[in-house]
Amino acid sequence: MYNAKAYSAVSATSRLASATIPRREPAEHDVQIEILFCGICHSDLHQARNEWSGFMPTVYPCVPGHEIVGRVTKVGSAVRKFKPGDLAAVGCLVESDRTCPECKAGFEQFCPNMTLTYNSPDKHTGAVTYGGYSDSIVVDERFVLRVPSNLNLAGAAPLLCAGITTYSPMRHWGVTKGKKVGVVGIGGLGHMAVKIAHALGAHVVAFTTSASKKEDALRLGADEVVVSRNANEMQKHAGSFHFILDAVAADHDINAYLNLLRRDGNITLVGAPEKPLAVSAFNLIFGRRSLSGSPIGGLAETQEMLDFCGTHNITADVEVIPIQKVNEAYERLLKSEVKYRFSIDMASLKSK
Repeated sequence: MYNAKAYSAVSATSRLASATIPRREPAEHDVQIEILFCGICHSDLHQARNEWSGFMPTVYPCVPGHEIVGRVTKVGSAVRKFKPGDLAAVGCLVESDRTCPECKAGFEQFCPNMTLTYNSPDKHTGAVTYGGYSDSIVVDERFVLRVPSNLNLAGAAPLLCAGITTYSPMRHWGVTKGKKVGVVGIGGLGHMAVKIAHALGAHVVAFTTSASKKEDALRLGADEVVVSRNANEMQKHAGSFHFILDAVAADHDINAYLNLLRRDGNITLVGAPEKPLAVSAFNLIFGRRSLSGSPIGGLAETQEMLDFCGTHNITADVEVIPIQKVNEAYERLLKSEVKYRFSIDMASLKSK
């Protein structure tokens, strides 16, 4: 084992603060990565504050972070995919059982025995996994991804969660040129969805409750922007969408968007409202429409997404911050005061 610098929460009410955590030395299949940037996901805040205690109670100390990009510093003797100096990335998973039907099908994100990047039982140490708010991490090479060299690394970090969370359902539901695609909510997830749908060749319509976001949505790649509070604007698009990605985490009227789907159209939820959404059965029955949800993607699909973003030069719009401002960033995140993701420059950890 060796000691790594990190920022951690020691309780649900404490601020994140400087800490030292144990990391394992690389075994034969492991890759050691110097973390250069780590994105801040809303789930980091939920976990640090134990807001998911009902189904995923937080184990303290908690080191969040699952949007990790960095440079390989050391590899195990059996590693073949990476060498020291390579750019590398780690997303939401660092292990799975590799033997279940989901893993064999390339859907590690559905493995019943997956190991999350942080706040998950660590089979190597017997403790808990620690995430990317740290100066380094050691991960089995199977769960390490390649980063296209042309991408801005600060903006590439959120691709490991926000990017794959929006890319995966679009690929599953066949978003391509000639398809009409809606994106509900222009935030950390939604702004990535607009960029990716545009690059896939779809006709992209962004839905927002704020008219002030129109110009920005068009800049991101939307062909049209609809203010969802305007009933006339919504009605113009009735029955016309092949696919809608709903990235809203607050309570909202899902039926208003079901009515916009054409026959066999689908809405996929990637936002997770706290309260159940009321769904009219008739809005599904008439038109054979469907409503589904989607998490992240598997390893192969995440690499596909990174390569796609490299080809199209897609990164998240980020505000780069030092680790010392992470608590302020959490408060701003609650108020949606960021366009559109925070990315932590982990070089700042060296000053502590």
